[in-house]
Amino acid sequence: MNPLLADTSTSISELKKNPMAVIEGGDGFPVAVLNRNKPVFYCVPAEAYEAIIEKLEDMELAAIIAERENDKEVEVRLSDL
Repeated sequence: MNPLLADTSTSISELKKNPMAVIEGGDGFPVAVLNRNKPVFYCVPAEAYEAIIEKLEDMELAAIIAERENDKEVEVRLSDL
């Protein structure tokens, strides 16, 4: 059984009828779209999607920082750049 990772859900039929009403029904949060009572995809408002992408980028940068934390420092003069 697939876990439902949203507080709001709808059917594909309802999504077809009025997609914007489905998004608005999520109040800014993702809406699970179900087919035969199983989630098949999530409708994510643009603002929420952008926040997710930003968080993923931050996590990626944090991993790079942690990986390079003990690297040897290299001195660079501004004029060399």
